[in-house]
Amino acid sequence: MLEMRPGCECCDVDLPPDSTDALICSFECTFCRTCAGTVLGSRCPNCGGGFTPRPTRAADMLAKYPPRADRVVKGGGCVQAAF
Repeated sequence: MLEMRPGCECCDVDLPPDSTDALICSFECTFCRTCAGTVLGSRCPNCGGGFTPRPTRAADMLAKYPPRADRVVKGGGCVQAAF
């Protein structure tokens, strides 16, 4: 099950479970569409993989399967990884 991380790892903008601006890599690293496309050049700085839109979670399922509460943010912001 997806963790549904609550924010962008670069800029820490909120990415709620119904956000269509959340992009993830295969390890569920989570970034906003702006950071993924401009700062990161569409490559995950953690693993070098590509991004795909994170699926949304239906509101009635959020109580049973809540999103992750703690935030993951890169100290000092993001830079494009050299892979």
